[in-house]
Amino acid sequence: MMLTDLLVPTYVQMLTALSSWLAKAKEQEPEGSGDSVMSARLATDMFPLSTQIRFACVQAQEGVFRLRDEAFPPSIDDLLSEGRDAGDHPGSIAEARARIGETIALIETLAGETEDGDPDRPIAHALPMGMIFDLTAEQYARDWALPQFYFHVITAYAILRQAGIDLGKPDYVAHMFAYLRPGTMRTS
Repeated sequence: MMLTDLLVPTYVQMLTALSSWLAKAKEQEPEGSGDSVMSARLATDMFPLSTQIRFACVQAQEGVFRLRDEAFPPSIDDLLSEGRDAGDHPGSIAEARARIGETIALIETLAGETEDGDPDRPIAHALPMGMIFDLTAEQYARDWALPQFYFHVITAYAILRQAGIDLGKPDYVAHMFAYLRPGTMRTS
């Protein structure tokens, strides 16, 4: 199995879910704006919802480009800048959903274009604070790309729940209903 064959469907499923959670937030917030939740945080030392969304998009894009051994496009820097600045400029739910849509379109296009190469290919993953992790492509996908992506998605979910948005497990695993055996859904 190609590494992007695992990552891209996972990214698309969860980014789609995240977009639907934001749609619920917009519907459920008083006066239907929903945008005030974009500044919400789980803790004072954590990034707000608006940053979590952008960083989830960054992780999805970075994962695919890194596995393709390609330079990152400007969209990643744009998302990082928006995310770092989101405490002062959180943006709107509409803008966040647009970023999610752009990310999904980009990674779906990339997934169909080329193969991601040797799973044993070395990857030196450098972090902004100077730490460097030496991994294989497979280790990078399993131990960094997916966990980092899920961290931001789960944090966004938790922020929305804490803000009182009516979300539950079915919202989190909405993609699983495609696999539901007919007649097995509980009705009460």
